[in-house]
Amino acid sequence: MFTTNPFAALSDSVPYAVMQTYVVVMILLVVGGTLFDLLHKRSARYFFDHWRTSRSKGKQPVSGGTMVSLAVRTAAVEVLTSGEFCNVQRRVAHLLTMYGFVVYLIATLVMVFCYQSPAASTPGIWPQLWYIGALMVCLGGYWFWFFIRVDVAAEGHSALRIVRADLFILFLLASTTTGLAWGILQASGSSWADAILGLYVISTTGLFGSVPWSKFSHMFYKPAVAFQKRVAQADGSRSNLPAPVDKPEIYGSSTELPRHY
Repeated sequence: MFTTNPFAALSDSVPYAVMQTYVVVMILLVVGGTLFDLLHKRSARYFFDHWRTSRSKGKQPVSGGTMVSLAVRTAAVEVLTSGEFCNVQRRVAHLLTMYGFVVYLIATLVMVFCYQSPAASTPGIWPQLWYIGALMVCLGGYWFWFFIRVDVAAEGHSALRIVRADLFILFLLASTTTGLAWGILQASGSSWADAILGLYVISTTGLFGSVPWSKFSHMFYKPAVAFQKRVAQADGSRSNLPAPVDKPEIYGSSTELPRHY
């Protein structure tokens, strides 16, 4: 079951060209949605204006070698290990979701574009990675949704409370959950497979089509902002923030561990 390419089996009823076209459309939705988000919210203009302001107030020049070092450190800490999260549980949940989504997405692309029919004999590693990636997303995503969200864990709101910022994680969980269910049901020959496939397509379209209104595009902004912050600290401008005090700020109390970001 877990070594069978679900998309190759689907090609008996849906031409692989249709599946490939759908994937390309989803990619274009992400690109177009991100560009729309940049223009509508003027995020790019704000970023570059802030960058120029910070550089003009810098107290010392930053060499090219230092810039490369800062870029590498940003990629290693903020991007690859989510070092901006002080809460260990939140970091682990985020890493599970992030790497799970990357594995799930790459496996999907490989199976859809390289092995389009049952006769193509998909190596078992790719379906396995697809299932593992989806399970990682579900583990990290549901853990975050029900136990780590700040408005639930710290503010006492219901786990069922939904705001616009929740669109990304909800669509992501819906896509991976229905994808897992569809793959298992299709491999077992269940009559419910087609119905779950419809839900899978709807939730996946919602995931990639809601970029301007969800937090999907933040994954592209965060590395740039983290890099800018490191440069501002290196040149002394500190993004117009005051210098650190002698004693670090302490959240929570001696009797209660902090449960915030």
